[in-house]
Amino acid sequence: MKAVFDTKPNSGYDDEIVGRYHFPARGNYMAAATAAVGDWIVYREPQRNGGRRAYIAVARVLRIQPDRVRPNHAYAIMGDYLPFDRPVPFGGDGDGGYWETPLRAIAQASRVGAAVQGKAMRPLADADFSAIVTAGLSETLSPANAIRLGLVGGIGDGVADVAQALFDHGVAPGGDDVRRVEQMLINRKIRDANFRRQVCEAYDDRCAVTGLKIINGGGRSEVQAAHIWGVGDGGPDVVQNGLALSGTVHWLFDRHLISLTNDYRLLVSHNKVPAELRVLFERQMDRIHLPKDPRLWPHPTYVERHREAFMAA
Repeated sequence: MKAVFDTKPNSGYDDEIVGRYHFPARGNYMAAATAAVGDWIVYREPQRNGGRRAYIAVARVLRIQPDRVRPNHAYAIMGDYLPFDRPVPFGGDGDGGYWETPLRAIAQASRVGAAVQGKAMRPLADADFSAIVTAGLSETLSPANAIRLGLVGGIGDGVADVAQALFDHGVAPGGDDVRRVEQMLINRKIRDANFRRQVCEAYDDRCAVTGLKIINGGGRSEVQAAHIWGVGDGGPDVVQNGLALSGTVHWLFDRHLISLTNDYRLLVSHNKVPAELRVLFERQMDRIHLPKDPRLWPHPTYVERHREAFMAA
């Protein structure tokens, strides 16, 4: 069964929501977590503690394991985390109501807060899940963005273009075709498009190494979104695990011929990088171009993983 998991900044829980969700192992908390194993959840930030009062991402519950340090607590181990293009307002389904069916049944809006009190983990209907996800990924799924995000090609061309299938079958924000939405969430092409959009936007479509910004005639940025910790090895599709890089620099980065220091300066394997490409790294000791928002800078854990591979190479 699908669920909503509330997550708050500075909550005091040992959360790292890309990979784990920490919760009290009692009553309705454990019931909601156990029922969601193998299924999808939507993360929501309440307004408390500076949260955005919005749904922010989806993930899949892989298993539940006890917290061996903190008694009477447990972890939901998460996978397939995918952030939304934009936060989906808690009380904004387009009709002035709420996305979750039980909340829409409450006549007085002032009573909704009380209804979710103590229910930070709660069941979510399939139709509500589909509506929230399609709203949250509306930019990635928009046909108008297909070229810019690399979502081109039809159903019959051998590519599992689930995004186009969703629109062909009339599934838009508010739709309830849960099977198609679930297919979309694990489709590599859709996930790459979402990752590319968020990384390129964070870096202002500029290569993090060269600083160049090139937009082609079709309106698509020439920079690519590179994973720091590769998804094949378990890396997540989040901006903090990404760099906007030109094609050549991306090729070098993926082969661990270049990497990053802890303070975001370049490491270059000069004996392996072709001589004609070394001009790209003349400013090697300068910090790379980073997002304006420090919260979107590469996460040290992911950088360290890449650097370990660079040193081994």
